[in-house]
Amino acid sequence: MKRLAVACFLLAASAEANTATSQRPMPRTAIATAPARAVIVEVSDSQLAPRRSVRPVGRRGGATAAATTRTGARSNTFGQQLKQAFQKKPKPARAATVAPKASKRIAKGLQGSVCGDPSIRGEKISRIPAKMNGCGLSNGVKVTAVSGVALTQHAKIDCNTAKALKTWVDNGVKPSVGRRGGGVKSLRVVAHYACRTRNNKKGAKVSEHGRGRALDIAAINLKDGSSMTVLKGWRSAKNGPVLKKMHKAACGPFGTVLGPNANRYHQDHFHFDTARYRSGTYCR
Repeated sequence: MKRLAVACFLLAASAEANTATSQRPMPRTAIATAPARAVIVEVSDSQLAPRRSVRPVGRRGGATAAATTRTGARSNTFGQQLKQAFQKKPKPARAATVAPKASKRIAKGLQGSVCGDPSIRGEKISRIPAKMNGCGLSNGVKVTAVSGVALTQHAKIDCNTAKALKTWVDNGVKPSVGRRGGGVKSLRVVAHYACRTRNNKKGAKVSEHGRGRALDIAAINLKDGSSMTVLKGWRSAKNGPVLKKMHKAACGPFGTVLGPNANRYHQDHFHFDTARYRSGTYCR
């Protein structure tokens, strides 16, 4: 009897458990739902503001600042190293090598020249002592050509006179002749240094020839072999205008310019000297 009661109890418990764990959906009890209402909530600006960050802030002078400083220093050093590695190295200066070459070219160009001008050819000469009071030439040169125009005989003069002659050839002789006869070939020099008085007159003042500051030109020789002489050409229709233009161009570079219009002593040549006067250049 007891066994039967226990068996009934177990069956009842099993049936109750199956009912509780059943997967079959249970019918829901109808629930009355009320219509939804719109709810408006007012929010202030302060509530919309972002919340304060909770990130920890480094202390001044603390370990965080020190670490940042060290990191920045390493970054700057690395950046500088990269910049130096890729930066183009400047080319070595060539001044030290160019200067000697330029000096050699200048020295070579000055060989055979005088008065520091490559276009004045000649050589230095020893001092010429005076044979009479007022004569003599110190620091003189013997000129053989100026600006590519030869002198038919060398001229012993000082450098001021040599430079004046070059200026006259460049600005007076060459432009006046132009291409006539193929251009200027040479100047016929008939006088240069000579210790004497003016016009060789006894008792007269010492000529500028006696000081190395004068020379006389009698003709302009052209490359085709022809010549324009002062004696025959000054009053001719063909060469007269050219010679007169040259004569005028000499006034300025030289202090004294004398030609056929000056006196009977200069009918066959131009006299040029570098004497200077208070009244200016004397041209006749």
